[in-house]
Amino acid sequence: MTREEAYYNTLNAIAKMQWNMAMILEAKAFEAEKVRNWLCMHVTTDSIPDHASNLSTSLKFHEQNVELIEGLTKLCQGMNRSMKTILSPGGDEDDGGLSGLLGGFGGSDSDG
Repeated sequence: MTREEAYYNTLNAIAKMQWNMAMILEAKAFEAEKVRNWLCMHVTTDSIPDHASNLSTSLKFHEQNVELIEGLTKLCQGMNRSMKTILSPGGDEDDGGLSGLLGGFGGSDSDG
């Protein structure tokens, strides 16, 4: 496999990951809208009189979405580093290319 083919395969995989993340975020947005509607209808001042309790109750419902967004943000940052490594113009062998990509995912250049 040539370097260009490896770069193409890597960029293709990154594009597929971004598509999957978009689908995850779309589903989570739909779910969050349903939760918001439920909270607006059922969590009222009559059911939870204290504002702090009201806030903590709604945060419990959205905690999973916040964790998901944090995880996807970290994944996007890693993909961004990979794309910069591949697409960097005029990089040297040590500064760019596939070796830099693998180094960004926890690989190391030194074997001994």
